[in-house]
Amino acid sequence: MNKILSVICIMSFFLFEFQCRNESTGKAFKADVIVYGGTSSAVTTAVQVARMGRSVLIVSPDKHLGGMSSSGLGFTDTGNKKVIGGVTREFYQLIFAHYQKPESWNWQKQSEYGNRGQGNPAIDGEKHTMWIFEPHVAEGAFETMITQNNITVHRDEWLDRQTGVIKKDGRIISISTLSGKVFKGKIFIDATYEGDLMASAGVSYHTGREANLVYNETWNGVQKGVFHHGHYFKDNIDPYKIPGDPSSGLLPRISPETPGENDTGDNKIQAYCFRLCLTQHPDNKVPITMPEGYDSTQYELLARLSETRWDEFFGKYDPIPNLKTDVNNHGPFSYDNIGMNWDYPEASYERRKEIIKEHILYQKGLLYFTATDLRLPAWVRETMNSWGYSKDEFVDNDYWPYNIYVREARRMLGEYVMTESDVLVKRPVPSPVGMGSYTMDSHNVQRYVTPEGFVQNEGDIGVRAPKPYQIDLGSIMPKREECENLLVPVCVSSSHIAFGSIRMEPVFMILGQSAGSVASLALEKRKCIHDLTCDEIRKQLIDDGQILEF
Repeated sequence: MNKILSVICIMSFFLFEFQCRNESTGKAFKADVIVYGGTSSAVTTAVQVARMGRSVLIVSPDKHLGGMSSSGLGFTDTGNKKVIGGVTREFYQLIFAHYQKPESWNWQKQSEYGNRGQGNPAIDGEKHTMWIFEPHVAEGAFETMITQNNITVHRDEWLDRQTGVIKKDGRIISISTLSGKVFKGKIFIDATYEGDLMASAGVSYHTGREANLVYNETWNGVQKGVFHHGHYFKDNIDPYKIPGDPSSGLLPRISPETPGENDTGDNKIQAYCFRLCLTQHPDNKVPITMPEGYDSTQYELLARLSETRWDEFFGKYDPIPNLKTDVNNHGPFSYDNIGMNWDYPEASYERRKEIIKEHILYQKGLLYFTATDLRLPAWVRETMNSWGYSKDEFVDNDYWPYNIYVREARRMLGEYVMTESDVLVKRPVPSPVGMGSYTMDSHNVQRYVTPEGFVQNEGDIGVRAPKPYQIDLGSIMPKREECENLLVPVCVSSSHIAFGSIRMEPVFMILGQSAGSVASLALEKRKCIHDLTCDEIRKQLIDDGQILEF
């Protein structure tokens, strides 16, 4: 059977080349490899394909390349930097080169920034890498990689998720976008955070959390009473509009649903937020103002929390160069919009826009509330008023990040499912194509009322990997019977809790390069991606600087 499939695969390559020679172009664009997505992974995928001598097009829904790496996530979650190699390390070397120029320090002296981060230094001078950066600098580095490798990018092109994926005999022939453009290729790469191409191609996937029994795990599913970080309510906070009166109804942003039993699965996903780039420099600061639609009652929980403690909210204002900060969630009520994104992975484009708009209002309102509400301590208001949006970031988007942080959406069910056992190095993977090392990290999934009648968060997990672990080829490859010419380096085949470690930007870039290598090797050897041998892939990856062992 495999020999028959291989022959069909080779015939498909010849048919594609014949069509390319004999079909008028019109609105059709052709390349050996079509990369769908505008993420950091999309860039490294395309760079690798181009370097291996194959034609490649990026079809990006985003106008700005780089995904979260250029959209506020500048305080990089790297894990063990020694396992970051290849094109990914080149990106961080471009960042280093930028900050070696005196003119790159507009608002701060380089000596004043120093080498920030306890245990996570920003600069590795010996390796000429810099891991912490401003959003526009990251975008510039990605654009440099695109230019240097002569890669064509079609921007603001959104996949037609209804009828835009044409398949024949288990292979994608073409994809079309809402603008009417058609993109034909031999191999396709879904490098989006959402996995829209993967889903539209009929590939199996999962959303939400699996029960622990599915993959014999410990940290998946509902985890009530498990508090690995500080992002939970440490005091008894009343959840009702009228304290002590359940009939008055719940305060905003508390779910009326029961959270489920521990270790059971659900269709809920960890919270999203925007990673804001704020500054305290007076000449580069845009003031925080009241957003249209502001409703102070949305933050009543925060006001009640301030009556008992206020020692966590500013805990993740991580410093990046030029007196700016990468703002992340910290504490029980913060920038994560808990429970307001559960339908995002499967939602239509219009519904996703609604979810994103609601998240923007929530975070802008939270900034304004924290800066102005008299129920909060004076020092809190003074601190928030010392911050503002960075005038030189996201200048065409009202100083707001381009992308919401989609920490998790769909996850493919591919040839190999990465689980907790792989991250904890309890079993060897058959065919490694990269490495990860970060903690299995999930942000809170839901906010609910405990049996005792108090508000609490659930889902925030952090379990360290004992050492860097290998990520298997099968986790970026659909099952052969579902699609023979698609690779998925972002929405990888993994359980919820394993994805909590894999989902870091450097890993997405690593897997993007590996996907590009697999695609190019398959074309070079006229094989299906599923027919490549481990040795063929391993040699190519090592030759190109990927790190497969630690």
